[in-house]
Amino acid sequence: MAKFVYRMQNILDLKQKLEEQEKANFGLAVARYNEEQQKLRDIMLRQAAYEKHLKDISIGDIDIKEIRSCKSAIAAMKVALRSQLIEVSKAQKAMENARRKLNAVMMERKMHEKLREHAFEEFLDEIDREESKITDELVSYTYFNNSSEDD
Repeated sequence: MAKFVYRMQNILDLKQKLEEQEKANFGLAVARYNEEQQKLRDIMLRQAAYEKHLKDISIGDIDIKEIRSCKSAIAAMKVALRSQLIEVSKAQKAMENARRKLNAVMMERKMHEKLREHAFEEFLDEIDREESKITDELVSYTYFNNSSEDD
């Protein structure tokens, strides 16, 4: 029996490798996004802690120097928060771009796999046709030989 050889197998292999690379890139983008989100949560927690501390030191004996220091820290946290929000946004956009690239590469690979399946089906159909032809020839030969012996 003939062996199936897909003539564009090297392209399919390349598409599979590209998909693996894009999966890795997407994984890195997701990890970076999660990291930036965690930094944002940390900043928010630190800001909340400073605000709570400011509230606590405003009750009872008032220490102007500590209140100013705490307000300064809160202002710094607000700046850091805005900056981190920008970083989260950048990481989210990079993640979405990586997702789009991955989807495009996956669609290309699936298309090439479908082409391979169709080529394999055509190969099987060709084998069936050849087998039918051989069977028909054998039947005709046998019939012809049997009918000539009957004469």
